[in-house]
Amino acid sequence: MNLRRLLQMTPTEIGGRARQETSKWVDRHFSGLYPRDQIDAPPGPLWSAAAFFRGAQDERTGPLLDRRAPRARHRILSEAEALLRGRFDLLGYRHLDFGQPVDWHLDPVSGRRAPVRHWSTLDPLDGETLGDSKVTWELNRHQWMVRLGQAYRLSRDERFAQAFCAHLLGWMSGNPRGVGINWTSSLEVAFRLISWTWALHLFQGSPSVGPELRSLVSRSLWQHAAHVERYLSHYFSPNTHLTGEALGLVYAGTLLSHLPRAKRWQTLGSRILGEQSGQQILGDGVYFEQSTCYQRYTAEIYLHFIILAELNGIPVPADVRASVARLLDALLVLLRPDGAMPSIGDADGGWLLPLDQRASSDARGVFSTAAVVFRRPDYAWAAGELAPETLWLLGPAAVATFDGLVPRPPEGGPTRALEHGGYVILRTDWRADADQVILDTGPLGCPHSSGHGHADLLGVQCSFRGRPYVVDPGTFRYTTADGWRDHFRTTGAHSTVEVDGVGQAIPKGPFAWDSRPESRLVRWQTTDTLDYAEAEHSAYERLPDPVLHRRLVVLTRSGYCVVLDDLVGRTEHRLDLRFQLAPMPATLDSDQWVRAGEPGETGLLMRAFASLPLETTIAQGHSEPLAGWVSSDYGVRGPAPSVVYSMVGRLPARILTLLLPVDRLEDPPLVAPMIEGDSLIGLRLVDLGETLRLDGPVPRLETR
Repeated sequence: MNLRRLLQMTPTEIGGRARQETSKWVDRHFSGLYPRDQIDAPPGPLWSAAAFFRGAQDERTGPLLDRRAPRARHRILSEAEALLRGRFDLLGYRHLDFGQPVDWHLDPVSGRRAPVRHWSTLDPLDGETLGDSKVTWELNRHQWMVRLGQAYRLSRDERFAQAFCAHLLGWMSGNPRGVGINWTSSLEVAFRLISWTWALHLFQGSPSVGPELRSLVSRSLWQHAAHVERYLSHYFSPNTHLTGEALGLVYAGTLLSHLPRAKRWQTLGSRILGEQSGQQILGDGVYFEQSTCYQRYTAEIYLHFIILAELNGIPVPADVRASVARLLDALLVLLRPDGAMPSIGDADGGWLLPLDQRASSDARGVFSTAAVVFRRPDYAWAAGELAPETLWLLGPAAVATFDGLVPRPPEGGPTRALEHGGYVILRTDWRADADQVILDTGPLGCPHSSGHGHADLLGVQCSFRGRPYVVDPGTFRYTTADGWRDHFRTTGAHSTVEVDGVGQAIPKGPFAWDSRPESRLVRWQTTDTLDYAEAEHSAYERLPDPVLHRRLVVLTRSGYCVVLDDLVGRTEHRLDLRFQLAPMPATLDSDQWVRAGEPGETGLLMRAFASLPLETTIAQGHSEPLAGWVSSDYGVRGPAPSVVYSMVGRLPARILTLLLPVDRLEDPPLVAPMIEGDSLIGLRLVDLGETLRLDGPVPRLETR
């Protein structure tokens, strides 16, 4: 830690960090001197009389699941059978093998095994020694044990309970308190605590899960909660780490109320969740780290908190519920027309508690549960149907509530500006075949740590006729040794402009940047003929000749989009304007039209016009330099065309790009740029009989 950062700390932070470091040192060197109750929980029943999530205990959940989501039973049982064979589907990886018995410290992707020593001596970001800790942690969250529990509830097959007991005993033997990689992150400890409570409730009544095992688990759960309390992420990662840890304390304090410190854990966890809802959820509902994945995580965390609190008479302040509703509202308007959650910022592919198999971009389960909790028809509309997750969380009573809602899209127009978070969503309507453009007008990550933000200022994502064409590249993974981490989060991988071959910010390690540039939304408006938004950023003012990037995005009711980029400077620069496409065929013809899609079918035509000579190329799956890649989940990547418009010349410069969806990909339309002097002032789309003028204070669409 440098002196500058130390001088920025408050006395409270300095004291908190000092206490944690002292605790680590004592724990590492003198763990035997801890008071006995910090090691062993007193004997007694595993659970207090606290109420647990209804669906995990109600015998009607299985039959209801068969009627409302019959495929869910097959998914659960199939995955559980694979787990019995020692095959794990984690994040974007399939059929991972951790050995027999399971090696809890292994990353099978890299083949590296974390040293088994005190957790405080391990650096989870040291990929050369530990491999990808994210993969190891995902195994040790034990969410797959919940899947075994679900399978047992549906089948009463004792094999699932026996496998659970064997794995649990093996884990406790191989991971003593404070030893190894699986104690290095308090969030992972909290998630494991949550998984165990769920699994043990699901295995209620199993003769294999007897009193002796439950006594051992009670002791270990106490140790888990005590560790989380001692090493809360107030300073290291006060984001979903802190809220997830707080939820773990609420779980422990509520369900283990007969144990020492339980009431304190419940109170502390509830207080942190209350405080953080006002800090991490911005006024317009955007999650402060500029990441849709972690926004979904946050929604899951708070939905669990609200449900568990209401079951057990724990007060949830009205402003917390209001903040969570804003969070869900923002996520709702960001959804693509096809219903998927667009990738913005980092995405780690994980879930708080995956009660069903879903793609990381599928938020329907979250909205289904939110529809019941908040009794919101628009959330039910986003969910489409009652999700299996809602049945497991809320039980049979959720059916009547969900069915009593009349699904409808959000009230108000589909074009929205989330100005606190920094997104403008231009959208033609709420239908599944709508056109949508998302313009990023926010900063790079949150003020505390920009680690999960990407250098994508003024980046766009575009869907036409309900199909995503221009997309975010994703994240791939968090390890940095081979350059992939930096590639996926830097400017050159996103649909914006790169100047002089450098990004808007430079990575400093896997979760840090050398600066935190911001965008500014200049204006936005929706009219009868078009919607538009204009924004600018000054990230390139650090160059010897400062450059200002201003972008105007127009989405017309006729079904096409125009992106106008103005680069303001005084000397010569290289400009690279990129549009990262989803995985699909893309070709460049002799007239400089990019054709994206399958021949003979609907697709997207793209062409750029510029005030300087322009070169158009398509990069796909390039390794040196890295270009043309998309990651759909953690650990997964694949080639996808990146359209690159490059030019070198003296600024100012203007690039006007037309994105035009068509019924047939083969024939480009008649389009002519409008030029006055040296300025591009608009486009004439002869086939449509329209002229888009961009020379006034606002865009104007004229028809003949």
